[in-house]
Amino acid sequence: MIIYIYLFSWSLAGVFGVDEVKSVSVTEGESVRLNSYLTEIQRHDEMTWRFNNIMIAKLNVKDSKSRFYNDSAEGRFRDRLKLDQTGSLIITNTRITDSGEYKVTSKRSDTPLNIFSFTVYAHLPVPVITRDSSQNSSSSSSSSSSCSFLCSVLNVSDVTLSWYKGNSLLSSISVSDLSRSLSLHLECLDDFYSCVVNNPIRNQTTHLCTELCQTCSDPPDSVSPIVWISAAAGFLLIVAAVGIFCICRKH
Repeated sequence: MIIYIYLFSWSLAGVFGVDEVKSVSVTEGESVRLNSYLTEIQRHDEMTWRFNNIMIAKLNVKDSKSRFYNDSAEGRFRDRLKLDQTGSLIITNTRITDSGEYKVTSKRSDTPLNIFSFTVYAHLPVPVITRDSSQNSSSSSSSSSSCSFLCSVLNVSDVTLSWYKGNSLLSSISVSDLSRSLSLHLECLDDFYSCVVNNPIRNQTTHLCTELCQTCSDPPDSVSPIVWISAAAGFLLIVAAVGIFCICRKH
């Protein structure tokens, strides 16, 4: 009965293949393991791994004999591939060019046992915030307290660059090339501002320094309600003192 169940599960895998493509993402330089998820009957088979339909590795699971095709895929995987006894593929020191589709198949069937959509992202730089001198000079005549800033990232692609006020998103752009900036115009600093660059697995944040722009305060010609209350209280005290003085003098 057990043998029958194994044979039946293997035949189903060979007929129907995988249910879905698995997405895997890492940062450049990290290692990744793409699992084969072999059934017991498949552990006596020969497994092959392909990158974008190019054969890169083969394993005789029963004898634990591995073979790597170092010249395949333009030699990009040379000395960076490993196979364990389960047929799982390990890629070390990942690179951006490793991104693509990976398939593991059994010798008994060309139907893939597993398919992976693998993406390697570059390291995210810390965004840099600077004063936008061109905007600041043009707006200086209209408002001395207004400030314009640029948040910039260099040598990165496929990321999102955003300005936040606290936890609220103010603006954002998708960066597809290697160098972009996102501007922010403020009348004054009255809250917590930050610039964030992120991809699907990482993010980097730089907070806006309050010394770069004038902080918000009451206009010079306005008077705080506390000042009015204090003045009124002082006036009443003076009136009361004069009244007491006059009564005492009369008597």
